[in-house]
Amino acid sequence: MDSNSLSYSLDFIASSGRILNVEQRTALQTSMLILKKNYNFKRVMFWGKVLGIKQDYFIAQGRGEDEIKNRTYLYSFNCMDWLLLPTVSESMIEEVAKTARGHFTGDPSFVYEHNLYFQIETEEEGENNVIKSSEENRLAVTIQQIDEDVSVVPRGAFIRTPLGPVHVNRSFEGLSESEARQLDNFLHFREPKRGNTLYLERMGDWCPAIDFLDVLSDDIPKGSWSLQFECASRVCMLRSLLWLGLTFYHVPNTPQHGYIYIGNGLKNQDLPFML
Repeated sequence: MDSNSLSYSLDFIASSGRILNVEQRTALQTSMLILKKNYNFKRVMFWGKVLGIKQDYFIAQGRGEDEIKNRTYLYSFNCMDWLLLPTVSESMIEEVAKTARGHFTGDPSFVYEHNLYFQIETEEEGENNVIKSSEENRLAVTIQQIDEDVSVVPRGAFIRTPLGPVHVNRSFEGLSESEARQLDNFLHFREPKRGNTLYLERMGDWCPAIDFLDVLSDDIPKGSWSLQFECASRVCMLRSLLWLGLTFYHVPNTPQHGYIYIGNGLKNQDLPFML
């Protein structure tokens, strides 16, 4: 959610139970302006909140020239003091996959451990057979996975220039109400991973500048998204059943849209058996 319209946007998703108190809203509106200036971001987004046992992580996302590639994540416990999250690497993803289990504790210095089960001859070998990963690394990996799987934008909201960078489409006026009722008109806001051949065949007004992202309707398993109209049918709401807690909103015929994640940071592995 764009920090410039944070209060306005949070009111739309309040029906989902994703809310912040007045103190948190006020602190975010102030601190995000400071973040934007100090880190020289083009835009600052409130990404959401990851729930922990001891305390919760509030997540901010800073964007640079390219809206997809130039992203920086920060976390805070009080919505005022922000800390940079580490850059995710392949080795970090592997370590977190092997070690992290259960809910987040709320302590970024907490260390998860995983013992490799085979015969140990010396004490030194025993130490080398323990894989460790901090909760801060786990938080960074989880945020990246959520963005890769379920970050959403309406079709036409972003445009890819001939030189490659992705920018906000200033001429975007929103989807019509009939368009907003079709999952084909919502896209994953990430680097495209699959060919949109079938999607392009269905679109009579295909444009390479805006139709470069993957569509939600091609997601597997089918049925992993819930699309509803709320607020007297004025607001389109999308909820992910894969990452419970991800809510997207769009007001038809206006450029207003955004998504937020407020959840425990655990993927719904039971989804294929629930459909």
